[in-house]
Amino acid sequence: MLYNMKDLLKVANDNQFAVPAFNICSFDMLKSIMEKAEYLDAPVILEIHPDEIEYLGNHFVSVVRAYALNSKVPVVIHLDHGGTLYDVTRAIRNGYTSVMIDASTKSFEDNIAITKKVVEMAHNVGVSVEAELGTIGNNGSSEGGADEIIYTDPDQAEYFVNETNIDTLAVAIGTSHGLYPKGKQPKLNIELLKEINSRLSIPIVLHGGSGNPDEEVRESVQHGVGKVNLSSDLKSVFFEGIRKTLIENKNMYEPNEIYPIANARLKEVVDYKMNLLNTVGKAKLYN
Repeated sequence: MLYNMKDLLKVANDNQFAVPAFNICSFDMLKSIMEKAEYLDAPVILEIHPDEIEYLGNHFVSVVRAYALNSKVPVVIHLDHGGTLYDVTRAIRNGYTSVMIDASTKSFEDNIAITKKVVEMAHNVGVSVEAELGTIGNNGSSEGGADEIIYTDPDQAEYFVNETNIDTLAVAIGTSHGLYPKGKQPKLNIELLKEINSRLSIPIVLHGGSGNPDEEVRESVQHGVGKVNLSSDLKSVFFEGIRKTLIENKNMYEPNEIYPIANARLKEVVDYKMNLLNTVGKAKLYN
């Protein structure tokens, strides 16, 4: 079942669960995530970053759409961190059902102006829009971020949402993209999240969901977070599985021999995150 983000997350917020958004960069990742989501009877968001689609090619989205349309669980195909109007229009043309325009590093006024353009274009064709306010940190991820986190201002968040008519808002409350280095302990500002949530009537998005304490992530769902972005947690175990297989089997070259360990490890992460966010079994709540 193919959904847009607005319809998917309304059910999630009404029923106090969140939906994980998994970045995919290969067919094996797509296949493994969908197999586990269907096994768990859980809705899922499949994210593709502009860098990922540049590598995979536009036709990859048709494969993702085929999976979603034939799936028994709700699926959103989402553009992660679109930085330009080109990124957004390319995604809409390719068949994404949700897009993110990330103008968070621009001035507040420019962020509003760019986001308004995207909302007008996307909403005309039933595509949901996510934007970002404040800046997420960066632990060396290609997904970007800032050296220092600029926390989302609740007053600005309320004004921004009212001005732009976006469907979801990514906020900066202490997370960073990428894997946290040893000794660096992330800390979510739950009190700030509560304040932002009290001002908004739309779902909140938590970027940089990998590596954060489970109890804080779980608590964030109780205060408006409907979508949690996950990339590094998946890619790290997936590609480590491939490396391990190839190092231990230097003459191996058949894909059906190389990928099973990586796929199994990725499925373990998907299972863990679905249970953490209370997503398991929630597909039955959708028509």
